[in-house]
Amino acid sequence: MPIGQISPSGSRDNGVRGGYPAKTIFEPEPFVSAEEAARFLAISRRHLLLLARKGIGGAYALGTGTKRRIWVFRLSELAAAIATKERPAPATGHANGYTILSGSPR
Repeated sequence: MPIGQISPSGSRDNGVRGGYPAKTIFEPEPFVSAEEAARFLAISRRHLLLLARKGIGGAYALGTGTKRRIWVFRLSELAAAIATKERPAPATGHANGYTILSGSPR
């Protein structure tokens, strides 16, 4: 019987079997390239890659190379990171975020 038709028992069939809705299959959000993500955020690709190296949410490095990495992005996670104004942690060697550039305290 087509969905929305009234059955012989007088109840309407809304596609629900046994009181439970049909299973919904969620497909994962696809990854996009740095070019597409930069276009989405309206920033340069270079700036996006700088943010990725600093740890912005939604950026994932592929591969094991130390010099060059391929970055992929999830747009929803990038948008959430921007919306919450998530700031990457400073990449310094000192716990308080400050680094003494020379050995002398003067």
